[in-house]
Amino acid sequence: MNFEINEDHRMLHDIAARFVREQLIPLESTVMRREAESGILELTKEELAHLDSISKQVGLWGLYSPEEMGGFDLPVSALVGVNEELGKTITPYELRPDSPNLRMLMVSANDEQRAKYLQPYANGETVSSIAISEPGAGTDPASLSTRAERDGDGWVLNGRKIWISRADKADWTIVMAVTDKTLGVKGGISAFIVDKDTPGLIVERRIPMIGGNSTFEIRLDNCRLPASQLLGKLGHGFGPMQARLSTRRVQIAAWCIGRAQRALDMLCEYAPQRNTFGVPLSQRQTIQNWIADAATRIHACRLMTYEAAARIDRGDEARSQVSMIKVYATETAWDVIDQAMQAFGAMGVTKELPLQQMANQTRLARIYEGPNEIHRWVVARELLGLKR
Repeated sequence: MNFEINEDHRMLHDIAARFVREQLIPLESTVMRREAESGILELTKEELAHLDSISKQVGLWGLYSPEEMGGFDLPVSALVGVNEELGKTITPYELRPDSPNLRMLMVSANDEQRAKYLQPYANGETVSSIAISEPGAGTDPASLSTRAERDGDGWVLNGRKIWISRADKADWTIVMAVTDKTLGVKGGISAFIVDKDTPGLIVERRIPMIGGNSTFEIRLDNCRLPASQLLGKLGHGFGPMQARLSTRRVQIAAWCIGRAQRALDMLCEYAPQRNTFGVPLSQRQTIQNWIADAATRIHACRLMTYEAAARIDRGDEARSQVSMIKVYATETAWDVIDQAMQAFGAMGVTKELPLQQMANQTRLARIYEGPNEIHRWVVARELLGLKR
């Protein structure tokens, strides 16, 4: 078993680290001040354009995109280190194009859809979202009630979707809908591409989340689509969706490793400087235990995440491994950040340090892409040999 990272991937990791250190972290004070005043964590159009330009110059653009479309088409394992570095900053910037929806298109889109949707998306020219969860049907796709019914050669979609990121900015949204209730997840759920200006697609409301984040609720009211908007095979939307979710969960784990490492680095820098009752914090056994435990858990989590990513790249079964890292990474980051905040005292919970925003992002991650309790359930049922 080789634990060495490919040299090209290591160089990419180093480029990402420099980009975060020189471009994103310097923006944090501005972003925190803006969020404290407006309640929204975001970059301006000018800031986004500047960061996009720099990321292109340094070679961080199109990492996930197909080679024939000008990208690098890197494996999931190559991007663990990149996303770990991005996790070290609270500046809300993602390298484009966003990988999970891109990978779903790559495995599902036909030639016409590749030209119309995948190519512009791979070039970073469009924004996408995906609509899976529903009010009353979050992590159980068998409970979906959004229906897609045939109308001549096309389809009519009706239903509601919730907790959708970027729904207000998306040029198109992948909508999961039931096409045959009797078949359930095995042949009864299909994916559709819905353009933003499609009649019947209504963004109902913005839902403010902790830390200045937002998601959206949308309504599909007799939303008529031509047959060309079916993504992939009829009734087989669940498999590509799961592949998309696996990629996102690896990404979340890597982000959490980065957050935990940043919090640990901050604690290690601060502890020798802060004296309590005449003794540096670094000499307190509690602090030393926190540091040792954090380093151990981060190291274990990093190895687990690379192993899960390698399984995905090989095409091996990785469902349990992905669920394990989703749980372990988010909870490791939560504990490490919380202890760092405790060590910093009152300053640790202010909006002048990034720790509070790192905690907010990590708390969201314990629910996003399936709550941790569901992922524990997945692992346990596989070990117990229980069928759903």
